[in-house]
Amino acid sequence: MKIGIAKEIKNNENRVALPPSGVVELVALGHEVLVETKAGIGSAISDAQYQEAGAKIVATPAEIWACELVLKVKEPVKEEYRYFREGLTLFTYLHMAANRELAEALLAAKVNAIAYENVQTDDGSLPLLAPMSEIAGRMAPQLGAQFLERQRGGKGVLLSGVPGVKQGKVVIIGGGISGTNAAKIANGLGAQVTIIDINLNRLKELDNQFNGQIQTLASNQTNIQEALRTADLVIGAVLLPGHKAPQLVTREMVAGMSEGSVIVDIAIDQGGIFATGDQVTTHDDPTYVKEGVIHYAVANMPGAVPQTSTYALSNATLPYMKRLAAKPLAEVLSENKALYRGVNTYQGHLTLAAVAEDLGLPSKNLNELI
Repeated sequence: MKIGIAKEIKNNENRVALPPSGVVELVALGHEVLVETKAGIGSAISDAQYQEAGAKIVATPAEIWACELVLKVKEPVKEEYRYFREGLTLFTYLHMAANRELAEALLAAKVNAIAYENVQTDDGSLPLLAPMSEIAGRMAPQLGAQFLERQRGGKGVLLSGVPGVKQGKVVIIGGGISGTNAAKIANGLGAQVTIIDINLNRLKELDNQFNGQIQTLASNQTNIQEALRTADLVIGAVLLPGHKAPQLVTREMVAGMSEGSVIVDIAIDQGGIFATGDQVTTHDDPTYVKEGVIHYAVANMPGAVPQTSTYALSNATLPYMKRLAAKPLAEVLSENKALYRGVNTYQGHLTLAAVAEDLGLPSKNLNELI
């Protein structure tokens, strides 16, 4: 199969879908791998390294998008829609529940699009979302701590405090992978950490995991409002697979926070959980202020640490890339239920019911199409 690795053009997206080590494995299986020139430069990977791995370097994105299977990291941006075509298989993060324009473009061109974030194993885990959730979770307290500094517009709080001065308070809404990793870092920084989640069993697990060093609260409007009132940093880490993120924090709750507090919304690429979080920002201009609170709303947080995130992502995605390249797509999807669950669009039909529900578009069962 001819496989294309595209250069990311989203703002400051420095990751690449596959490093040279992955190219070696695909080439060894008899596939032809094309890499767009300088695709790996943000991850400190040169064209020469890809060539040594057996890839062919091409000069234009058109040559990549002409391949049977195109590998990316982030969802295509508008400038890339012109390359969509029938018969193309696209494997990347899509987050379409918050992006109707992308959904309509993929459907119109009859692209077969499989989303990393929806690939799901039989036990319900999301193996291709997990590594980026870990990284975004670990970055969130680090970023929050920076923007709490007075010269960044924050209230001037050190999360660890010092002897004789109280610690900063971090509230994490969502106790999944990203929320748990955020708690690890915030707790390690010495902050007072509270995790809010709707799943009481998960809260018990977290209490045991952290040996009672963090506070856990059941998710309801009262608990969220009270926790935010005294929070210095609030991290949104709620995920509903396939769906747009639920809006759990009202404008009034944000207004009740003290001036110069910080919000980091990991869920912004799925629409975000804050009523005031109606902007998606970039690494170039990552924050805005509403109700006196600094909002960090970058949709590709792990793009800032590509020498970690490129390899963490490819460790998870490469086995699935091998499967997609091995056989005709319909056959692969019939045999591999994890990839089957990740299909968002197929032959001009929206096949993921959760995305269709949030976008208000019709869907069709993939079983009827393959």
